[in-house]
Amino acid sequence: MFEALDYDVVIVGAGISGINAAYRIQHELGDLRYIVLENRSELGGTWSLFKYPGIRSDSDLYTFGFPWEPWTENHPIASAPAILSYMKRTVDKHGLMEHIRFNHKVDRLSWSSEQQSWTIDSTCHDGGQSVAAARKVYRAKYVIMATGYYDYEQPLETTIPGLENFQGKVIHPQFWDESYDYSDQNVVVIGSGATAVTLLPAMSEKAKSVTILQRSPSYLLANPIVPPLVPTIKRWLPTSWAIKVIRWRAILNTYLIYWLCQYFPNKARRILQSRVATELPADVPCDPHFIPRYSPWQQRMCITPGGDFFAALRSGKGHVVTDTVNTVESDGILLNSGARLPADLIVPATGLRVEMGGHTKLVVDGKQVNFGDKLAWKGALLQDVPNFIFVFGYTNMSWTLGADATAQLFVRLVKKMRGEKCSSVVPRLASQHPGAAPMQRIPLLNLNSSYVKKAVERGTMPQSGDRGPWAARTSYFRDYWNAKFGDLHQDLAFTRLKAE
Repeated sequence: MFEALDYDVVIVGAGISGINAAYRIQHELGDLRYIVLENRSELGGTWSLFKYPGIRSDSDLYTFGFPWEPWTENHPIASAPAILSYMKRTVDKHGLMEHIRFNHKVDRLSWSSEQQSWTIDSTCHDGGQSVAAARKVYRAKYVIMATGYYDYEQPLETTIPGLENFQGKVIHPQFWDESYDYSDQNVVVIGSGATAVTLLPAMSEKAKSVTILQRSPSYLLANPIVPPLVPTIKRWLPTSWAIKVIRWRAILNTYLIYWLCQYFPNKARRILQSRVATELPADVPCDPHFIPRYSPWQQRMCITPGGDFFAALRSGKGHVVTDTVNTVESDGILLNSGARLPADLIVPATGLRVEMGGHTKLVVDGKQVNFGDKLAWKGALLQDVPNFIFVFGYTNMSWTLGADATAQLFVRLVKKMRGEKCSSVVPRLASQHPGAAPMQRIPLLNLNSSYVKKAVERGTMPQSGDRGPWAARTSYFRDYWNAKFGDLHQDLAFTRLKAE
């Protein structure tokens, strides 16, 4: 006999992925009992945790927002407080809040093939107000891991020579000190990614100067604050139609840009660099500061809404330096070129530390599972791990598009299992069988960014294969079709319920 379950589904994480999964379960599998366990005292994930100046989305909210509760504002790029407010309104509107348990840190997930269920060990705390904590155990049939891919507790390990000599302030963007006043100070931001591109214009409003120090540049794309056609579409179409048209237009625009970069990289490079050149002040050359070493979309492209990044450069308060650190001194940074940057505040914006599962131990029949040893089935299920779904978005489109494709795949899979009276499903690699060709392993994140390379080295992220359902996800259209109509048999092993 199977022991009684507390819930049918346990969702770990109450960020945008977890909330979306909760909605899909509630509205398409309405009789399932589910709960959302959130480590922090507030929902929102990234948009609640990060507090650095200017933090905003780098994807448009028409596609980053929930497809079932669309973003209706004219401006597609929104600040973190606006996104968090939108998420809270959505959760309240759809009655999802009663299913969320805050201050629950999931420590261990243990699958029992004998019981055909998961045991979820969690620590209940009070958000860090005291040392008191209690252990809480849940049992469920399915687990959805919706914690994202980066480490909430530790930043990416970065070695900055001589940083211990610095007498000023060092603040990592992931753990921003909101009480610190950087007014009239010289700020140096180390890095060239989306965080650095966001910080420069935001901090230039108060700081004496803000300098981005980069080893190599990223591609920048200036987008209008309000897309020209959005007000027109809203004016001429009924609201429900207009929202759908605006959303699909945004999806197609993003896909076409990515397609151009993939298949015509030289053409895309020329277009992007010519647009940047028209935005720069006369004393800032395009080369070397805005000529990346790689092709467009080999790393994630940086968005600058309304060209705010370039406006900060033109104001004279924002600067870009392409060089490397020789050593940090007490009041500045000495570069290998011999130049020196004065600094009162150093911000190491060098990337995120990838940590799938948020330090949760994953165990199957007493054996611990390492994410890095496993392949991802359709980017959603983990090789050799039953009834386990991890939610992963896109790097080339909005995260939520991929998260929703995963949620809809889960819904369809559960319906199939219930119809066929199955108790579990587990992906098994066909190449494990005699005579099958070895599967080539490819990073799940299809980028050559430093933080991705370090994650692969550390083995903290599942990998993709080179074919079949193990291949990397890169197309929302293909994944949406697969979620709705794709094959649910290849390389999947089902366990049927035993007759009583």
